[in-house]
Amino acid sequence: MHKDLENSIIKECQQGDRMAQETLVRQFEKPVFNAAYRMLGNVDDAADVTQTAFLKVFENIGSFDARFRVYSWIYRIALNEAIDQIKRRRPTEPFGDSRSRSTDVPYENVARRELCDEVQATLMELKEDYRAVIVLRYFTECSYREIGEILHLPEKTVKSRLFSARQQLRTQLQQHGILSS
Repeated sequence: MHKDLENSIIKECQQGDRMAQETLVRQFEKPVFNAAYRMLGNVDDAADVTQTAFLKVFENIGSFDARFRVYSWIYRIALNEAIDQIKRRRPTEPFGDSRSRSTDVPYENVARRELCDEVQATLMELKEDYRAVIVLRYFTECSYREIGEILHLPEKTVKSRLFSARQQLRTQLQQHGILSS
């Protein structure tokens, strides 16, 4: 969505336009949910974070700074909610996915699903700062500049953090036997 269109929708939302609010949710709900899921590794928690993030977006719509992109602002709110959710978890609570597995799926789909689950579990082992840059770069396809806007970091820090996160993820994938040395 173009920045001028985003700002127009925000102005309409600030005036209480329900259609504009629905447009904003439709535009960003799926990417916000996906980012939350990658941060949390749980469908229910990601749905809760997505809902809470949009509630906060609409509660604070009047304070939106038009110098920034709308998606950066929304992603920042969602990532903060996801990080808060992680901090609220009890240390013994597993990060696993609550979805049930189907046994009547062809072998390739099961193998692909298991690999995705293993990669997601490994991603969950990263610190939140590292997980956030990986999620934003590879799952929401944000540029370094956009990640910097979302996380309020200089671009150099984003690049450095992403390099470290990739190294740590690679090491963990190798330790789990998912990636060969």
